[in-house]
Amino acid sequence: MPPDARILIVDDHKDTLYALESALAPLGYQLKRATNGDDALKEVLRGGVGLLVLDVRMPGVSGLDVVRYMRGVEQTQHIPIMLVTGFGTDTELTSAAFRLGVADLVTKPIDPWTLRTKVRYLYDSHQRHRSLEREIRELRALVKGYEPSGH
Repeated sequence: MPPDARILIVDDHKDTLYALESALAPLGYQLKRATNGDDALKEVLRGGVGLLVLDVRMPGVSGLDVVRYMRGVEQTQHIPIMLVTGFGTDTELTSAAFRLGVADLVTKPIDPWTLRTKVRYLYDSHQRHRSLEREIRELRALVKGYEPSGH
């Protein structure tokens, strides 16, 4: 993941999008927004998304539908996803979300400090993980390309 990877914020309510953007702006990450599941998928497939903050219940393609699709595509299956719900945490939603590999589930109204802390942790740890994977691939290529001189 490039160091300038964006955080994609997805919610069908513009006031919630604004609140999420305002809460995350102090982190200094690039933020992108989408107002529905279809647009979120298109943006993720374009590449450059390092974290998704995704509303669960949206008309049409729901947040869980987006997660299911992303987990089935190699290019997007490892992007961390934080689900946001305004309906409290029900055990069915929670277990479905975590079975799909969602990193976190937060409820509205969202505390800005908590959201920033969680997003910073998820984004930075994912970026470190991707960086280590790149280094491992590069080292393996170097080792594979190394031919002992046979002295």
